[in-house]
Amino acid sequence: MLASLTKGGLAGASRSMALPGAILLLVVLMVVPIPAALLDVFFIANIMLSLAVLMVALNAQKPLDFSSFPTVLLFVTLFRLGLNVASTRVVLVHGHEGGAAAGHVIEAFGTFLIGGDYVVGILVFSILMIINMIVVTKGAGRVSEVSARFTLDALPGKQMAIDADLNAGLITPDEARARRVEVSTEADFYGSMDGSSKFVKGDAVAGLLILAINIVGGVIIGVASHSLSLSEAASHYIMLAIGDALVAQIPALMLSIAAAAIVTRVTSSHDLSGQIGSQFASHRTWTPVAAILGLLALLPGMPTLVILPAAAAAGYGAWRLKKAADRPPPPEPAPPAPDLSRIGWEEVTDGMQVMLDIGYGLVPLVDERKGSPLMSRITGVRRQLSKDLGFVVPQVRVRDDINLAPFTYRIVVGGVVVGEDQVSPDEMLALNTGTGVGQLRGKAAKDPTFGLDATWIAAGDADAATGMGYLVVDPGTVIATHLNHQLVQHAADLLGPDEVQSLLDGLKERAGALVAALCPAPLPLTTLTQVLRGLLAENIPLKEFRRIAAAIAVAAQRTLDAEELIEAIRPELGPLIVQKLCGVREPLRVMTLEGQLEALLGQAMRADVHRRHTIEPDLGRRIVDALQNAAQPLMAEAKPFALVVQPSIRLAIRKLVRSCLPDTPVMSFFEVPEDKAVEVVAVIGAPGALPA
Repeated sequence: MLASLTKGGLAGASRSMALPGAILLLVVLMVVPIPAALLDVFFIANIMLSLAVLMVALNAQKPLDFSSFPTVLLFVTLFRLGLNVASTRVVLVHGHEGGAAAGHVIEAFGTFLIGGDYVVGILVFSILMIINMIVVTKGAGRVSEVSARFTLDALPGKQMAIDADLNAGLITPDEARARRVEVSTEADFYGSMDGSSKFVKGDAVAGLLILAINIVGGVIIGVASHSLSLSEAASHYIMLAIGDALVAQIPALMLSIAAAAIVTRVTSSHDLSGQIGSQFASHRTWTPVAAILGLLALLPGMPTLVILPAAAAAGYGAWRLKKAADRPPPPEPAPPAPDLSRIGWEEVTDGMQVMLDIGYGLVPLVDERKGSPLMSRITGVRRQLSKDLGFVVPQVRVRDDINLAPFTYRIVVGGVVVGEDQVSPDEMLALNTGTGVGQLRGKAAKDPTFGLDATWIAAGDADAATGMGYLVVDPGTVIATHLNHQLVQHAADLLGPDEVQSLLDGLKERAGALVAALCPAPLPLTTLTQVLRGLLAENIPLKEFRRIAAAIAVAAQRTLDAEELIEAIRPELGPLIVQKLCGVREPLRVMTLEGQLEALLGQAMRADVHRRHTIEPDLGRRIVDALQNAAQPLMAEAKPFALVVQPSIRLAIRKLVRSCLPDTPVMSFFEVPEDKAVEVVAVIGAPGALPA
């Protein structure tokens, strides 16, 4: 183990020393004279590095895959400039000795590539300079500038999009953190590329100046120091200067192409060659090309023998691509035969919290070929409920059940059937909301959500029913509305520790100190989940989770019991409860208990040492009957109200009335804001108010 640790440490040290050693080598090249043979090695290394950079740029799937490119470009450019300084020293000192005086690489570029004619060499170098500076470098610099500007302008919007996805529960905090790092790195990359394009342009200008210095200086040194004639000096030094310039200019051109390829790259799952190939691999592209080339070959004076093979190649390529496009996809391999002797966990468990079972007669409502009307409505229900409740509602699994009647559906939450009814998939449900007049032809029914009188009518009679004052809805809407109602009623069953942890992670981004003061100390995650589920059970959403968490953090200093925490924080959440019952300028309609009845119930609660919060059955029945009688007129007029009682008996009264009036909030006096106007609509327990 010691040997492996030592080996790893030495490898890390060698990697960390590689870059400082390379910088020191650049200084040595610029200052210390080096032999021509070593100069040849460095020139070949320069070409090799430029080719490697170009290949990495072409194979990158997105610009950030080569995020170190600006720094690599800087060091490769400095390495080439250092070689220019070293080769200039060799050319000026030993140029009078002949073509091989500056090394075989410079000699080869000066003789073989340009045929030994320095006039041709100057022209070739000039063309390469124009391509590099005017076309590639200038275009890449402009693209880098525009990309950097737009990337920086889009940075706030991208950050807000990440925050929105995190708050909506679409991504985890770790994913949000990774996306923020990627956005920041992208902005830094394009900003660096904007500056790095100046390196390439400056390198091209330096190559031009170095060529001029080598030519002028070489001719002067040859004539003055080595007694060469003007033509001999020009022949020796200009040839070497041009060879040196071409040796440096060709790698510079490759780096310019790499920079242009990086900044013009569009993010894709393929590398550059794969992306271009996939976009050109269409017979619709090459068929017109073949036809136009064929017509061009028929024109008088055109080189037919050159154009016709090109037209034939394009036509053959189009034919092959058309044939490949028409070929049916290969059949998918048959799945292996199941092992009937093996029983898997998936056969006895189902990880979905919410399921909608449908009979085979309702399968058309989820058929993709018919637009899946029910699935789109379920998605809308989940999205709206997630906004209303303050956490992401789990997905709803829809499955057909052969054990159900054809037109029956069943809603299952947490493994418990919470709703079941029947719909007619080819008809419409006309609801009598109190404004309907006349009789409709059809099958009488009850609305599964609110119990309203309804009639299943033919789809063609929908307009007539609407004109008669009925509310007409399709079967998908009936099921989705019923599902929405049941999910609201059982919202507490949808919230678990994982969802609570997601809420805490989202809040931590905005209020880290509050989360640190809340969970896991002093309040465990399980207890916090109990508290939040208790709030949902009383129709208090978690949208204002920061306010709720702050109230819990304060109350947790006094008690860690879930029921006591709920009662302690409710006064802080009173305005959230009241705003669902009335407008800002409307009075809050309340029912109260008669004073003597409240005193009697309070005394019973204080004597309940086991905290069972139970009320004597006969008295409880009379209270419930009185509440229902008083609530009927308000419910008929759709006027929301609250039952307001003393804090000590609130929980017991809530347990008493939740079976008959589940949507009626039971509040304590402390939960009603002091500045809120109150309208007492009934006093339960007053003389004659409690039925016998």
